[in-house]
Amino acid sequence: MHFQWDWLCLGVLIISSVTAEMENKENLDADVEVENFDKQSQEADVDRDKSSLEVVYQTPKPTGEVYFTETFDEGLSGWVLSVTLKEDTDDNVAKYDGRWEVEELKENALPGDRGLVLKSVAKYHAISAMLTKTFVFDDKPLIVQYEVNFQKGIDCGGAYIKLLSSSSDLNLEYFFDKTPYTIMFGPDKCGEDYKLHFIFRHKNPKTGEYDEKHAERPDVDLKKFYLDKKTHLYTLVLKPDDTFEILIDQTVVSKGSLLENMIPPVNPSKEIEDPTDKKPDDWDERPKIPDPNAVKPDDWDENEPARIEDPDAVKPEGWLDDEPQYVPDPNAKKPKDWDEEMDGEWEAPQIRNAKCETAPGCGEWVRPMKNNPKYKGKWRAPMIDNPNYQGIWSPRKIPNPDYFEDLHPFKMTAVSAIGLELWSMTSDIYFDNFIICSEKEVADRWAADSWGLKKLVASANEPGMFSQLVTAAEEHPWLWVLYILTLALPIGLSVLFCWPGKKSDEYIDFKKPDVFKQITKGELKEETEDFEDDELEEEKENEDTDEDGFRGKDYTLLSQDFIVSCFKKNCLASFSFLPLFILAERREIEETKREFKRDNTKKMGREASVSEVDGEGGEDIYDAEEENEVPDGSPGDWSNKSDSEDEKKEADEEMGDRPLKSVRKRRVRKD
Repeated sequence: MHFQWDWLCLGVLIISSVTAEMENKENLDADVEVENFDKQSQEADVDRDKSSLEVVYQTPKPTGEVYFTETFDEGLSGWVLSVTLKEDTDDNVAKYDGRWEVEELKENALPGDRGLVLKSVAKYHAISAMLTKTFVFDDKPLIVQYEVNFQKGIDCGGAYIKLLSSSSDLNLEYFFDKTPYTIMFGPDKCGEDYKLHFIFRHKNPKTGEYDEKHAERPDVDLKKFYLDKKTHLYTLVLKPDDTFEILIDQTVVSKGSLLENMIPPVNPSKEIEDPTDKKPDDWDERPKIPDPNAVKPDDWDENEPARIEDPDAVKPEGWLDDEPQYVPDPNAKKPKDWDEEMDGEWEAPQIRNAKCETAPGCGEWVRPMKNNPKYKGKWRAPMIDNPNYQGIWSPRKIPNPDYFEDLHPFKMTAVSAIGLELWSMTSDIYFDNFIICSEKEVADRWAADSWGLKKLVASANEPGMFSQLVTAAEEHPWLWVLYILTLALPIGLSVLFCWPGKKSDEYIDFKKPDVFKQITKGELKEETEDFEDDELEEEKENEDTDEDGFRGKDYTLLSQDFIVSCFKKNCLASFSFLPLFILAERREIEETKREFKRDNTKKMGREASVSEVDGEGGEDIYDAEEENEVPDGSPGDWSNKSDSEDEKKEADEEMGDRPLKSVRKRRVRKD
């Protein structure tokens, strides 16, 4: 068994080592994996172990048709700062005077890679640029993609962009919050509300007015993208089939239909509530009412207070009634600059009375309060079901006069410019690598040559797993308990199952052969009678066996020695001969039992003859008992003086073929 446990422990250790190696390999692969990147870009990526300084950055180039791209590596060429004022705001903050800079990342920077950085705090920022060519919502998808890094985290502020609607009077110098836009997309956060906006302005075909339609909130936790100080890639995909997808780091976080997953819906309902319908005065909406037949009990006293003084309370001995709890500080002195005319009469500050510290209490003793057992409060009638209940009233429905059905909301107003109009309480928000196109492969290639390199550098510079675990435990102290249990469990199991245990004394005693157990003549006689009874039962059982001479339970009669000898004789060539094999074994055991019985009978006869010589007529003699222990593996030493040399020799021959046991000889009564 111990040998089996050793192999089990060895197997567990090997499996654990292999699993750890596979996980380590998977983690390394995951650190350098960039989804949906083509092979050529991945082969150009550097190994994780290399420093970010060894990464060679080149300004990405679009590989297909694009409507706008911007890397900011050449500065703010083509971008226009707004010079207008924000409406409905105080003049001292209404101006868009927030500062923008083009600079590298503060951490994990790529040499030569620069981005647009919002630098001011608590100011309005507005900057915009014209697209290379206008995007018309027709039969091609719209893909908008850019990078954001909250280098200092974010308290309150946005990092979203606006795709400005195409118009003949669009002037980027006067870009402000009321400038018409078609789509607004990007992250926004204030307080603990983490948002990812996707808003489009839909034109009412009846009135010509525009309404904002907001996508439903994503079902993922967005908090980490705002606080981890890493560069994240935000992507919006609009398709001509009126569906959309929102991705962060090329992973879908939200998707849906422009017809079904926007708030409010694009198409209004066919029916609305009648604004002229009024609830009748006698309409009863109360499901429960007080029981009008209930009567207040006569013994109900509403004037009883909730708490009363405890009449059983006794003032503690030693209570100092005349001592105040606080006394003026005798060591306090009036300040030199104290002016009684201006400051009033000076009084020493109060301190706790030293005499009260050794006493049960000071001042006037007041009985403590307790709950009033007679208090019942104000009586109210019990509530019953309202027999006149009519349900919750709602106005009737009428056809919606403003109803319309737009089956293709994807066909929005054309887009001709991109702008950032933001307010933030946190500075150093980093923007980079804008692209607007219609092919997902073009956007993915663009991301591989820009954001993919940033991700690799950030992964290479990340702290080790141990540092990350310690950092996580500092933020969540309960993780220390999980770490300890995780380490202690395999160690405890290894000690429990692999450590060689010491065999107990009970186990040793159980396995020790009982070759020195003494047996009396009476016990020997009882065993002989039991053996005869067992033999009679076995003979009866043999009569009930089937034609093959065995039953199912006779399989237990197989012995190891007999199996070995039978295999040598090739008697188990077929399982069909197994009944004969078992029957032969049974017969061998029966012959052994009969031989044992004959030996015991001979021995008892010899003892009886000895008793006839030494015994006295008709009396039992048991006073000359003698015990001889037979050594293991050697013939017995028979020392009874009444035995002859021939009897000793015969006894030695008889004992040589059986397990040696101690023998007790007694003188028996003459029969």
